Amino acid sequence: MVTIDKIFRASSVLKDIIRPTPLAKAYGLAPECDLYLKPENLQNTGSFKLRGSGYKIAMLSEEEKARGVIACSAGNHAQGVALAASKCGISSLICLPDSAPISKIEATKRYGAEVCLVPGVYDDAYRKALELKEEKGYTFVHPFDDEYVIAGQGTIGLEIMNEMSDVDAVIVPIGGGGLISGVACAIKSISPQVKVYGVQAVGAPSMYDAIRSGKRAALPRVSTIADGIAVKEPGAITYEMVKQYVDDIALVTEDEIAAAILALIEKQKMIAEGAGAVSVAAAMFHKFPIEGKKVVCLISGGNIDVTSLSRVIERGLMKSGRTSNLLLELVDKPGQLKDVSRIIADCGGNVTRVHHERNGNTESINGCYLRITMETKDYDHVQQITHALQAEGFKII
Repeated sequence: MVTIDKIFRASSVLKDIIRPTPLAKAYGLAPECDLYLKPENLQNTGSFKLRGSGYKIAMLSEEEKARGVIACSAGNHAQGVALAASKCGISSLICLPDSAPISKIEATKRYGAEVCLVPGVYDDAYRKALELKEEKGYTFVHPFDDEYVIAGQGTIGLEIMNEMSDVDAVIVPIGGGGLISGVACAIKSISPQVKVYGVQAVGAPSMYDAIRSGKRAALPRVSTIADGIAVKEPGAITYEMVKQYVDDIALVTEDEIAAAILALIEKQKMIAEGAGAVSVAAAMFHKFPIEGKKVVCLISGGNIDVTSLSRVIERGLMKSGRTSNLLLELVDKPGQLKDVSRIIADCGGNVTRVHHERNGNTESINGCYLRITMETKDYDHVQQITHALQAEGFKII
Protein backbone atom coordinates (compact mmCIF):
# COMPACT_ATOMS: atom_id res chain seq x y z
CA MET A 1 0.00 0.00 0.00
CA VAL A 2 1.00 3.62 -0.59
CA THR A 3 1.82 5.32 2.70
CA ILE A 4 2.92 8.78 3.77
CA ASP A 5 6.39 7.36 4.50
CA LYS A 6 6.73 6.21 0.89
CA ILE A 7 5.65 9.64 -0.33
CA PHE A 8 8.27 11.33 1.87
CA ARG A 9 10.84 8.90 0.45
CA ALA A 10 9.76 9.84 -3.08
CA SER A 11 10.13 13.52 -2.25
CA SER A 12 13.75 12.93 -1.24
CA VAL A 13 14.56 10.94 -4.38
CA LEU A 14 12.92 13.48 -6.71
CA LYS A 15 14.77 16.56 -5.45
CA ASP A 16 17.27 16.44 -8.32
CA ILE A 17 14.69 15.47 -10.96
CA ILE A 18 11.73 17.82 -10.59
CA ARG A 19 11.31 21.58 -10.55
CA PRO A 20 9.65 23.39 -7.60
CA THR A 21 6.18 24.75 -8.46
CA PRO A 22 5.20 27.26 -5.73
CA LEU A 23 1.52 28.09 -5.24
CA ALA A 24 0.24 31.10 -7.18
CA LYS A 25 -2.58 33.31 -5.94
CA ALA A 26 -5.41 33.39 -8.49
CA TYR A 27 -7.46 36.49 -9.18
CA GLY A 28 -10.90 36.68 -10.78
CA LEU A 29 -11.35 32.96 -11.44
CA ALA A 30 -13.63 32.03 -8.53
CA PRO A 31 -14.29 35.20 -6.50
CA GLU A 32 -16.39 33.41 -3.87
CA CYS A 33 -13.31 31.62 -2.49
CA ASP A 34 -9.65 32.34 -1.76
CA LEU A 35 -8.14 30.49 -4.71
CA TYR A 36 -4.55 29.38 -5.31
CA LEU A 37 -3.05 27.39 -8.19
CA LYS A 38 -0.49 24.58 -7.98
CA PRO A 39 1.13 25.11 -11.42
CA GLU A 40 2.45 21.69 -12.44
CA ASN A 41 2.16 22.96 -16.02
CA LEU A 42 5.46 24.69 -15.21
CA GLN A 43 7.06 21.38 -14.23
CA ASN A 44 9.86 19.88 -16.34
CA THR A 45 8.13 18.28 -19.39
CA GLY A 46 5.13 20.56 -18.68
CA SER A 47 3.29 18.09 -16.47
CA PHE A 48 3.18 16.45 -13.02
CA LYS A 49 3.81 13.07 -14.67
CA LEU A 50 7.59 13.42 -14.30
CA ARG A 51 7.20 12.92 -10.55
CA GLY A 52 5.64 9.45 -10.74
CA SER A 53 7.67 8.15 -13.67
CA GLY A 54 10.88 9.66 -12.28
CA TYR A 55 10.44 7.94 -8.91
CA LYS A 56 9.42 4.62 -10.46
CA ILE A 57 12.45 4.52 -12.76
CA ALA A 58 14.79 5.59 -9.96
CA MET A 59 13.60 2.58 -7.93
CA LEU A 60 14.21 -0.01 -10.69
CA SER A 61 16.84 -2.69 -10.17
CA GLU A 62 19.93 -2.73 -12.37
CA GLU A 63 18.52 -5.74 -14.20
CA GLU A 64 15.25 -3.93 -14.93
CA LYS A 65 17.09 -0.84 -16.11
CA ALA A 66 19.23 -2.95 -18.44
CA ARG A 67 16.12 -4.33 -20.18
CA GLY A 68 14.85 -0.82 -20.92
CA VAL A 69 11.43 0.54 -20.09
CA ILE A 70 8.13 0.67 -21.93
CA ALA A 71 5.11 2.83 -21.18
CA CYS A 72 1.77 3.86 -22.63
CA SER A 73 0.37 7.34 -22.49
CA ALA A 74 -1.86 10.02 -23.96
CA GLY A 75 1.27 12.17 -23.98
CA ASN A 76 2.37 13.55 -20.60
CA HIS A 77 3.39 10.27 -18.97
CA ALA A 78 5.27 9.51 -22.17
CA GLN A 79 7.38 12.63 -21.80
CA GLY A 80 7.99 11.97 -18.11
CA VAL A 81 9.18 8.42 -18.78
CA ALA A 82 11.29 9.53 -21.74
CA LEU A 83 13.09 12.25 -19.75
CA ALA A 84 13.53 10.13 -16.61
CA ALA A 85 14.88 7.22 -18.66
CA SER A 86 17.27 9.48 -20.57
CA LYS A 87 18.61 10.92 -17.30
CA CYS A 88 19.38 7.37 -16.14
CA GLY A 89 20.85 6.29 -19.48
CA ILE A 90 18.00 3.80 -20.06
CA SER A 91 16.34 3.09 -23.40
CA SER A 92 12.58 3.72 -23.55
CA LEU A 93 9.73 2.79 -25.88
CA ILE A 94 6.44 4.66 -25.56
CA CYS A 95 3.10 3.50 -26.98
CA LEU A 96 0.86 6.48 -27.67
CA PRO A 97 -2.69 6.59 -29.08
CA ASP A 98 -2.62 7.98 -32.61
CA SER A 99 -5.13 10.60 -31.41
CA ALA A 100 -2.49 12.17 -29.13
CA PRO A 101 -1.58 15.78 -30.05
CA ILE A 102 1.35 16.00 -32.46
CA SER A 103 3.13 18.34 -30.05
CA LYS A 104 3.16 15.62 -27.35
CA ILE A 105 4.34 12.96 -29.80
CA GLU A 106 7.23 15.09 -31.02
CA ALA A 107 8.17 16.17 -27.49
CA THR A 108 8.36 12.52 -26.43
CA LYS A 109 10.79 11.83 -29.24
CA ARG A 110 12.89 14.87 -28.31
CA TYR A 111 13.28 13.55 -24.76
CA GLY A 112 14.95 10.46 -26.20
CA ALA A 113 12.21 7.85 -26.47
CA GLU A 114 11.22 5.62 -29.36
CA VAL A 115 7.50 6.08 -30.16
CA CYS A 116 4.95 3.46 -31.24
CA LEU A 117 1.62 4.98 -32.39
CA VAL A 118 -1.43 2.80 -31.71
CA PRO A 119 -4.87 3.32 -33.31
CA GLY A 120 -7.50 4.31 -30.72
CA VAL A 121 -7.26 5.86 -27.24
CA TYR A 122 -5.12 5.38 -24.12
CA ASP A 123 -6.53 1.93 -23.30
CA ASP A 124 -5.61 0.63 -26.77
CA ALA A 125 -2.07 1.91 -26.31
CA TYR A 126 -1.99 0.19 -22.91
CA ARG A 127 -2.82 -3.21 -24.41
CA LYS A 128 -0.17 -2.77 -27.10
CA ALA A 129 2.44 -1.86 -24.50
CA LEU A 130 1.69 -5.03 -22.53
CA GLU A 131 2.05 -7.11 -25.70
CA LEU A 132 5.46 -5.58 -26.45
CA LYS A 133 6.52 -5.96 -22.81
CA GLU A 134 5.96 -9.71 -22.99
CA GLU A 135 7.49 -9.98 -26.43
CA LYS A 136 10.65 -7.91 -25.82
CA GLY A 137 11.13 -8.18 -22.06
CA TYR A 138 10.86 -4.46 -21.30
CA THR A 139 10.15 -3.16 -17.80
CA PHE A 140 6.67 -1.65 -17.81
CA VAL A 141 6.09 1.79 -16.21
CA HIS A 142 2.37 2.13 -15.60
CA PRO A 143 1.02 5.70 -15.88
CA PHE A 144 -1.14 5.53 -12.75
CA ASP A 145 -1.82 2.09 -11.24
CA ASP A 146 1.56 1.60 -9.59
CA GLU A 147 2.54 2.30 -5.98
CA TYR A 148 5.83 4.00 -6.87
CA VAL A 149 4.11 6.18 -9.46
CA ILE A 150 1.35 7.10 -7.01
CA ALA A 151 3.89 7.93 -4.31
CA GLY A 152 5.75 10.17 -6.75
CA GLN A 153 2.57 12.07 -7.59
CA GLY A 154 1.82 12.32 -3.88
CA THR A 155 4.79 14.63 -3.42
CA ILE A 156 2.52 17.38 -4.78
CA GLY A 157 0.31 16.93 -1.72
CA LEU A 158 3.32 17.27 0.58
CA GLU A 159 4.36 20.49 -1.15
CA ILE A 160 0.87 21.97 -0.87
CA MET A 161 0.68 21.21 2.86
CA ASN A 162 4.21 22.50 3.51
CA GLU A 163 3.39 25.79 1.81
CA MET A 164 -0.21 26.21 3.01
CA SER A 165 -1.00 24.19 6.10
CA ASP A 166 -4.35 25.97 6.59
CA VAL A 167 -5.79 25.03 3.18
CA ASP A 168 -9.47 24.00 3.32
CA ALA A 169 -9.83 22.12 0.03
CA VAL A 170 -7.72 20.85 -2.87
CA ILE A 171 -9.26 20.20 -6.31
CA VAL A 172 -7.48 17.62 -8.48
CA PRO A 173 -8.01 16.32 -12.05
CA ILE A 174 -8.71 12.59 -12.43
CA GLY A 175 -7.88 10.35 -15.37
CA GLY A 176 -6.76 6.92 -14.22
CA GLY A 177 -6.53 8.20 -10.65
CA GLY A 178 -2.80 8.11 -9.90
CA LEU A 179 -2.49 11.84 -9.26
CA ILE A 180 -5.44 12.24 -6.91
CA SER A 181 -4.60 8.96 -5.10
CA GLY A 182 -1.12 10.19 -4.19
CA VAL A 183 -2.17 13.77 -3.43
CA ALA A 184 -5.15 12.69 -1.31
CA CYS A 185 -3.09 10.12 0.60
CA ALA A 186 -0.49 12.75 1.48
CA ILE A 187 -2.99 15.45 2.44
CA LYS A 188 -5.33 13.23 4.45
CA SER A 189 -2.39 11.63 6.29
CA ILE A 190 -1.22 15.08 7.42
CA SER A 191 -4.57 16.91 7.84
CA PRO A 192 -7.64 14.64 7.61
CA GLN A 193 -10.00 17.63 7.79
CA VAL A 194 -8.82 19.03 4.42
CA LYS A 195 -11.28 18.24 1.64
CA VAL A 196 -9.90 16.59 -1.50
CA TYR A 197 -12.15 16.85 -4.55
CA GLY A 198 -11.68 15.17 -7.91
CA VAL A 199 -12.78 16.33 -11.37
CA GLN A 200 -13.39 14.45 -14.61
CA ALA A 201 -14.68 15.47 -18.01
CA VAL A 202 -18.28 14.61 -18.90
CA GLY A 203 -16.95 12.72 -21.91
CA ALA A 204 -14.65 10.48 -19.82
CA PRO A 205 -16.29 9.83 -16.42
CA SER A 206 -14.60 6.50 -15.63
CA MET A 207 -13.74 7.08 -11.94
CA TYR A 208 -16.93 9.09 -11.36
CA ASP A 209 -19.04 6.18 -12.62
CA ALA A 210 -16.97 3.59 -10.76
CA ILE A 211 -17.34 5.31 -7.38
CA ARG A 212 -21.06 5.78 -7.82
CA SER A 213 -21.74 2.25 -9.06
CA GLY A 214 -19.38 0.62 -6.56
CA LYS A 215 -17.37 -1.24 -9.19
CA ARG A 216 -14.75 -0.61 -11.86
CA ALA A 217 -15.84 -0.98 -15.46
CA ALA A 218 -14.47 0.10 -18.82
CA LEU A 219 -16.40 2.82 -20.62
CA PRO A 220 -17.32 1.93 -24.22
CA ARG A 221 -15.74 5.17 -25.44
CA VAL A 222 -14.31 8.46 -24.23
CA SER A 223 -14.35 11.82 -26.00
CA THR A 224 -13.05 15.08 -24.54
CA ILE A 225 -10.68 17.97 -25.26
CA ALA A 226 -9.04 16.96 -21.97
CA ASP A 227 -7.07 14.18 -23.68
CA GLY A 228 -4.75 13.78 -20.68
CA ILE A 229 -7.62 12.36 -18.60
CA ALA A 230 -9.42 10.44 -21.37
CA VAL A 231 -9.16 7.04 -19.66
CA LYS A 232 -11.79 4.33 -20.16
CA GLU A 233 -11.14 2.44 -16.92
CA PRO A 234 -9.59 3.56 -13.61
CA GLY A 235 -6.85 1.54 -11.95
CA ALA A 236 -7.43 -1.15 -9.32
CA ILE A 237 -5.11 0.49 -6.77
CA THR A 238 -6.32 4.00 -7.55
CA TYR A 239 -9.98 3.01 -7.33
CA GLU A 240 -9.50 1.74 -3.77
CA MET A 241 -7.49 4.81 -2.76
CA VAL A 242 -10.05 7.21 -4.20
CA LYS A 243 -12.79 5.41 -2.25
CA GLN A 244 -10.73 5.79 0.91
CA TYR A 245 -9.39 9.33 0.62
CA VAL A 246 -11.40 11.46 -1.83
CA ASP A 247 -14.41 13.41 -0.55
CA ASP A 248 -16.30 13.91 -3.82
CA ILE A 249 -15.95 13.82 -7.62
CA ALA A 250 -17.67 16.15 -10.09
CA LEU A 251 -17.92 16.36 -13.88
CA VAL A 252 -17.26 19.40 -16.08
CA THR A 253 -18.45 19.96 -19.64
CA GLU A 254 -16.35 20.71 -22.70
CA ASP A 255 -17.55 24.33 -22.68
CA GLU A 256 -16.64 24.69 -19.01
CA ILE A 257 -13.15 23.31 -19.67
CA ALA A 258 -12.68 25.70 -22.60
CA ALA A 259 -13.84 28.63 -20.46
CA ALA A 260 -11.34 27.67 -17.75
CA ILE A 261 -8.46 27.47 -20.26
CA LEU A 262 -9.39 30.93 -21.55
CA ALA A 263 -9.72 32.38 -18.03
CA LEU A 264 -6.28 31.05 -17.06
CA ILE A 265 -4.76 32.64 -20.16
CA GLU A 266 -6.43 36.00 -19.67
CA LYS A 267 -6.38 36.37 -15.91
CA GLN A 268 -3.31 34.36 -14.87
CA LYS A 269 -1.22 34.52 -18.07
CA MET A 270 -0.99 30.75 -17.72
CA ILE A 271 -1.33 28.05 -20.37
CA ALA A 272 -3.10 24.86 -19.27
CA GLU A 273 -4.18 21.89 -21.34
CA GLY A 274 -7.74 20.61 -21.03
CA ALA A 275 -6.86 18.02 -18.37
CA GLY A 276 -4.96 20.65 -16.41
CA ALA A 277 -7.83 23.14 -16.47
CA VAL A 278 -10.65 20.88 -15.20
CA SER A 279 -9.87 21.73 -11.57
CA VAL A 280 -10.29 25.44 -12.31
CA ALA A 281 -13.45 24.72 -14.31
CA ALA A 282 -14.88 22.99 -11.24
CA ALA A 283 -14.12 26.03 -9.07
CA MET A 284 -15.43 28.51 -11.64
CA PHE A 285 -18.72 26.69 -12.18
CA HIS A 286 -19.50 25.87 -8.54
CA LYS A 287 -19.13 22.09 -8.58
CA PHE A 288 -18.10 21.93 -4.91
CA PRO A 289 -19.05 23.82 -1.69
CA ILE A 290 -15.97 26.07 -1.52
CA GLU A 291 -17.55 29.46 -0.76
CA GLY A 292 -15.39 31.38 1.70
CA LYS A 293 -12.77 28.62 1.76
CA LYS A 294 -9.04 28.63 1.07
CA VAL A 295 -8.76 26.41 -2.02
CA VAL A 296 -5.94 25.04 -4.19
CA CYS A 297 -6.60 23.98 -7.77
CA LEU A 298 -4.00 21.64 -9.20
CA ILE A 299 -3.06 22.59 -12.78
CA SER A 300 -1.75 19.20 -13.81
CA GLY A 301 -0.26 20.08 -17.20
CA GLY A 302 0.22 22.68 -19.90
CA ASN A 303 0.98 20.60 -22.98
CA ILE A 304 -1.86 21.81 -25.15
CA ASP A 305 -1.48 21.49 -28.92
CA VAL A 306 -1.19 25.04 -30.30
CA THR A 307 -3.17 24.03 -33.40
CA SER A 308 -6.20 23.28 -31.21
CA LEU A 309 -5.71 26.23 -28.85
CA SER A 310 -7.51 28.69 -31.15
CA ARG A 311 -10.57 26.41 -31.29
CA VAL A 312 -10.55 26.02 -27.53
CA ILE A 313 -10.28 29.79 -27.06
CA GLU A 314 -13.18 30.39 -29.45
CA ARG A 315 -15.31 27.91 -27.52
CA GLY A 316 -14.30 29.49 -24.25
CA LEU A 317 -15.27 32.93 -25.53
CA MET A 318 -18.71 31.63 -26.45
CA LYS A 319 -19.17 29.91 -23.06
CA SER A 320 -18.27 33.07 -21.13
CA GLY A 321 -20.40 35.37 -23.27
CA ARG A 322 -17.38 37.12 -24.74
CA THR A 323 -18.53 36.38 -28.27
CA SER A 324 -22.08 35.67 -29.39
CA ASN A 325 -24.09 35.01 -32.53
CA LEU A 326 -27.42 36.59 -33.41
CA LEU A 327 -29.84 35.65 -36.17
CA LEU A 328 -32.29 38.41 -37.06
CA GLU A 329 -35.19 38.43 -39.50
CA LEU A 330 -35.36 41.77 -41.33
CA VAL A 331 -37.43 43.48 -43.97
CA ASP A 332 -35.17 43.67 -47.02
CA LYS A 333 -34.88 47.43 -47.43
CA PRO A 334 -32.06 50.02 -47.29
CA GLY A 335 -30.75 51.08 -43.88
CA GLN A 336 -31.55 47.94 -41.91
CA LEU A 337 -27.94 46.86 -41.42
CA LYS A 338 -26.96 50.41 -40.49
CA ASP A 339 -29.63 50.52 -37.77
CA VAL A 340 -28.65 47.13 -36.37
CA SER A 341 -24.97 48.14 -36.30
CA ARG A 342 -25.82 51.45 -34.60
CA ILE A 343 -27.78 49.75 -31.82
CA ILE A 344 -25.03 47.22 -31.15
CA ALA A 345 -22.38 49.96 -31.16
CA ASP A 346 -24.42 52.18 -28.82
CA CYS A 347 -24.57 49.25 -26.38
CA GLY A 348 -20.79 48.82 -26.54
CA GLY A 349 -20.73 45.66 -28.67
CA ASN A 350 -18.39 45.11 -31.60
CA VAL A 351 -19.58 43.41 -34.79
CA THR A 352 -16.91 41.05 -36.16
CA ARG A 353 -18.82 39.12 -38.84
CA VAL A 354 -21.97 39.69 -40.90
CA HIS A 355 -23.79 37.31 -43.24
CA HIS A 356 -26.87 38.44 -45.21
CA GLU A 357 -29.29 35.80 -46.58
CA ARG A 358 -32.06 36.70 -48.99
CA ASN A 359 -33.15 33.15 -49.74
CA GLY A 360 -34.22 32.22 -46.22
CA ASN A 361 -37.69 30.87 -45.45
CA THR A 362 -38.92 34.09 -43.79
CA GLU A 363 -42.49 34.95 -42.85
CA SER A 364 -42.51 37.97 -45.18
CA ILE A 365 -41.90 37.57 -48.90
CA ASN A 366 -39.71 40.67 -48.63
CA GLY A 367 -37.85 39.33 -45.62
CA CYS A 368 -34.21 38.28 -45.20
CA TYR A 369 -31.96 36.88 -42.50
CA LEU A 370 -28.99 38.67 -40.98
CA ARG A 371 -26.44 36.59 -39.08
CA ILE A 372 -24.14 38.61 -36.83
CA THR A 373 -21.13 37.61 -34.75
CA MET A 374 -20.12 40.16 -32.16
CA GLU A 375 -17.68 40.69 -29.31
CA THR A 376 -19.38 41.28 -25.96
CA LYS A 377 -18.43 41.59 -22.31
CA ASP A 378 -20.51 38.79 -20.81
CA TYR A 379 -24.00 37.25 -20.91
CA ASP A 380 -25.59 40.32 -19.31
CA HIS A 381 -24.12 42.43 -22.09
CA VAL A 382 -25.59 40.07 -24.72
CA GLN A 383 -29.00 40.41 -23.06
CA GLN A 384 -28.68 44.21 -23.07
CA ILE A 385 -28.01 44.21 -26.82
CA THR A 386 -30.84 41.79 -27.66
CA HIS A 387 -33.32 43.82 -25.59
CA ALA A 388 -32.21 47.04 -27.32
CA LEU A 389 -32.69 45.45 -30.75
CA GLN A 390 -36.14 44.13 -29.80
CA ALA A 391 -37.12 47.53 -28.38
CA GLU A 392 -36.58 49.05 -31.84
CA GLY A 393 -38.69 46.40 -33.52
CA PHE A 394 -36.10 43.92 -34.72
CA LYS A 395 -37.08 40.25 -34.66
CA ILE A 396 -34.43 37.96 -33.18
CA ILE A 397 -34.70 34.35 -34.29
